[in-house]
Amino acid sequence: MAIITISRGSYSKGKEIAESLARRLGYECISRDILIEASEHFNVPEVKLIRALHDSPSFLDRFSHGKEKYVAFIREAFLEHIRNDNIVYHGLAGHFFIRDVQNVLKCRIIARIEDRVREEIDREHISEEKARYILRKDDEERRKWGMALYGIDTWDPSLYDMVLHIDSLKVSDAVDILADAAQRPCFQLTDTSRKTLKDLLLAAKAHAVLIDSFPTARVTCKDSVVFVSVNAPMLHERDATLQVKNLIGKFEKIRDIRVNIMPLYFQD
Repeated sequence: MAIITISRGSYSKGKEIAESLARRLGYECISRDILIEASEHFNVPEVKLIRALHDSPSFLDRFSHGKEKYVAFIREAFLEHIRNDNIVYHGLAGHFFIRDVQNVLKCRIIARIEDRVREEIDREHISEEKARYILRKDDEERRKWGMALYGIDTWDPSLYDMVLHIDSLKVSDAVDILADAAQRPCFQLTDTSRKTLKDLLLAAKAHAVLIDSFPTARVTCKDSVVFVSVNAPMLHERDATLQVKNLIGKFEKIRDIRVNIMPLYFQD
């Protein structure tokens, strides 16, 4: 039983590979679902959020603490979907949220720019020059999103267990390779990796609930104990601690909540 994340650029066959792989393994394939849930949090139509992914990350600046909220909501939705294994996920830097989880197969799909240009021309019925421009811009903006939101370069091969170049390889070849790898013992979830995923999800849920009241909060979880660090004036330490515990205390699977108040000092 495995979790597979596939990072891909536009027109690189990554979506086709993910969907074919999921069918081969009998797994659920997810991607767009995460965006839909994030768009509901922001009260922004999904189509606008999709369009924003092809634009500058500054799109989120129109919201108060937009970047922090976007990451919090995407993280919660992603981890909620993959908490049960047998998942193939493609898109939106999913590997970022679980890069410290062992036994997850993380793959990057790349393709020659010439092949991607032809695909863009065929689908959009545009000139070669325009297709090339759009693809290069799309690649650059996706890279900016990765750096601005997650602090990672999605093209960095060290982030992945496997990088497949769709050139001599065909979609069916990539599916064969990934299906074989996913069944290897090293990519089977263990009790330890499942426990880590459970803690990550609890931290993500807590963070998503806290983000409006404490946009700079830092939240982690270990053995179902949630650790929260928030900024607040020392005079309000007790009130802030109670507010944090009231907001996230409703989660049944949390064993304990430990709050650290980082004091705010105001200059005269």
